Amino acid sequence: MQFAASIALALALAAAPAGAMAFQDRDPAYAAARAAGQVGEQPDGYLGVVGSGTPALRSMVSDINIRRKAAYTRGAQENGSTVEQFAFVSGCRLILRTEAGEKYQAPDGTWMTRGSSPPVRDPRCI
Repeated sequence: MQFAASIALALALAAAPAGAMAFQDRDPAYAAARAAGQVGEQPDGYLGVVGSGTPALRSMVSDINIRRKAAYTRGAQENGSTVEQFAFVSGCRLILRTEAGEKYQAPDGTWMTRGSSPPVRDPRCI
C-alpha cells in the first residue's frame, strides 16, 4: 500500500525528467537509434538497448541513463519518494509517450514496437 501511495504522490508531483529528456531529444544519434528501433523505453524509467548494440550505442545509452538517474534522484528528493519509485513512475510516462514504430519494454521484459494501440504497461502505472 505504501508503494502505491508513493507512486500516486510521485505521479501527482513529478514531471517527466525534463532536463534529462531535453538534451537527448536534440541528439541526432539518439533520434536515429530510436527511429531505427535500436533503443527503447524500459518500465524502470531507463533507456534500453534492443539487441546487442554497438559499443557506441551502449555508451550513448549509458550516458543518457546516468543523466536520467541524476534527474530521478533530484525528483525523488523533492517529492519524498525513493529514486526507484520516481524512476518507475517516469518509466510509466515515458512508455506512454512512445509513438508508433518506437520500441518499449513490456512488463514481462519483451521488446515491443508501439502500434496505434496504447502500449502494454505495468498494471501499477496510473
